[in-house]
Amino acid sequence: MNDKQRVAYSAAQHVKNGMIVGLGTGSTANYFIEELARRCSEDSLRIQTVASSVVSTIKAQQLGLPLLAMEHVNRLDLYVDGADEVAPDMTLLKGQGYDLVREKLLAKACDSFLVLIDASKRVKRIGQNFPVPIEVMPFAWRLVQRSVATIGGHGTLRQTANQDGLAVTSHGSLVLDVVFESNIDGKTLNERLNAIPGIVEHGIFSGLTRAVFCGHDGQVDEEWA
Repeated sequence: MNDKQRVAYSAAQHVKNGMIVGLGTGSTANYFIEELARRCSEDSLRIQTVASSVVSTIKAQQLGLPLLAMEHVNRLDLYVDGADEVAPDMTLLKGQGYDLVREKLLAKACDSFLVLIDASKRVKRIGQNFPVPIEVMPFAWRLVQRSVATIGGHGTLRQTANQDGLAVTSHGSLVLDVVFESNIDGKTLNERLNAIPGIVEHGIFSGLTRAVFCGHDGQVDEEWA
């Protein structure tokens, strides 16, 4: 069992009968989904799930997990997902994928948001290792780019993996990947980005995390807010 599997297994033990569980996206989230399916099959766990992406929807369907459409729920008991960066105050950076809106909706709607990482994801400040992804309305990207520049950010439109076009999110937004020159803290940056018109969503998750499960050297450290 590797560290990603260990943190996913640990998080899955917090799922109880009757819960509505949000499913994250990515390699670690896949291990969590697999362990949930095993518990449903072998331990008679009875739950319902809501997926954060098409990818996690397909994974859950393949494993026979009962799925609810996001528009049919107004709250969740638990949401489990990974993160690209985690600051000491549990502010997160997410969004190297393309489903920021769905992910933040689930993180906000749940009673407990559990974040699964390895030690490489811990940083001193948000934006230390990755640019901050900002989903923008296609017609507004230049205006948002200019507004972001006024708070110290240099943003470029994300390209597709093949560099043959612009990346587009699942609901039609473009993505500005923004590097901030100053060491502005994540909470302050979150507030400033929230105030810019034309931004659909951004990758800073502030004040949403209940616990961080960090896998390293065959162990899992649990840090609870």
